[in-house]
Amino acid sequence: MNRFSLTIVMLLAIVLAGCEHINNKEVPSFMVRIDLSTYAVWNTYGVSGVGDYRYFNRDKRLPSNFPYNVNTYTGFGGVLLVMGMDGSTGSYAPIAFDAACPVENRMEVVVGINSENFEAVCPKCGSRYDVLMGSGGPLSGPAITHHYGLRMLKVYSSPNGGYIITNS
Repeated sequence: MNRFSLTIVMLLAIVLAGCEHINNKEVPSFMVRIDLSTYAVWNTYGVSGVGDYRYFNRDKRLPSNFPYNVNTYTGFGGVLLVMGMDGSTGSYAPIAFDAACPVENRMEVVVGINSENFEAVCPKCGSRYDVLMGSGGPLSGPAITHHYGLRMLKVYSSPNGGYIITNS
């Protein structure tokens, strides 16, 4: 293979790799703010072990005994909080996603967790998402075809021993 052909093959590979970009912005960006900043609140409502997860949805009052207030917002489809792998640090940490399936893009269609493999699964389209390794990327179903991933949220540690979940 000559140098010109090799250059063409490399450029084609780069272009094709660029087509694999995951769109994790398909779900609308609604305000998110969940204050789990104290050790006591985090111990009650947070996640601790790998694969541990919890849903927050203000409209549905999930969890039922969570102290929601006027400053609490839970996004488009609610918030899925998971203890998984933080891609930026390579260690386990709390990770959060908007729970709405990006393929369905409706606030009432939220992913559930398969307890055998800790994948998030859409009950309507069947798409599966990687939440344990922190990406929220598609694993199967229509989400693969469309390159849709779950909308990631930010989880900040608090000096009071807990975390704050937000999208800003």
